[in-house]
Amino acid sequence: MTPWTPCPYAGIYRHDGDSLVRHWAQLHAGDAEPMPTDPALLDAWALYHNGEFERAVHAGLAAGGDGLVLANKAACIYANYVEPGEQTRLQLLVSAAERAQAHQASAPRNANAWYWQGYALGRYSQGVNVAKALAKGLGGKVRQALQTTIELAPNHADAHLALANYHAEVIDKVGELIGSMTHGARKDTGLALYRKALALNPDSAITLHEYANGLLMLEGARALEEATRLRERAAAFEPLDAMERLYVEANRMALED
Repeated sequence: MTPWTPCPYAGIYRHDGDSLVRHWAQLHAGDAEPMPTDPALLDAWALYHNGEFERAVHAGLAAGGDGLVLANKAACIYANYVEPGEQTRLQLLVSAAERAQAHQASAPRNANAWYWQGYALGRYSQGVNVAKALAKGLGGKVRQALQTTIELAPNHADAHLALANYHAEVIDKVGELIGSMTHGARKDTGLALYRKALALNPDSAITLHEYANGLLMLEGARALEEATRLRERAAAFEPLDAMERLYVEANRMALED
């Protein structure tokens, strides 16, 4: 495989096991991932939070079990925000979705085994064209995986956010009528999911940034003022780790456009 591109913020953040114990609740308010009891796995998560995504993937795969959540999260965030090559990005997402599906077989009640399948397939669908992905039946897989995540972990803010994105993306690409009749995508459901995600994780640049994007897809130009306010709030956050820094910087770039 092509060598991984270094995260531009690797080396800035210096988390270790002890700092993750202190900051875990805040860092994982979105994905509701339980803090590991195994010190080695906690150290592996520190690689991820410091932006060492490739090393985090290898460490997660080597750990197995709950380490697969780490491997899939690191691969997905790297693919979505760092990897410059489109084909490599798509392959990383496919691999993460396949690992997550396999993880479900051994740990069917692990909410993030379902979440990372839904997230990876959703981002893959964006890359290959949402309409084409829907025609291949990927939309139903994304929706089912995210709905299952929420059933298993009702306070999983990121799953609410990703499912809201599903509704918004589908409606944006194929329209509200076809989206509703064929793919179960509804504007009011999407907006309600965004509001729920924000209520569950209000102090998150990620939530604010994605909510702003979704509002523009669902409401168009009339939501521009509110979307700008959300992006301005996100831009003011001080990131705790490399992933948050990637989101904050993407949000600041959106504000400048």
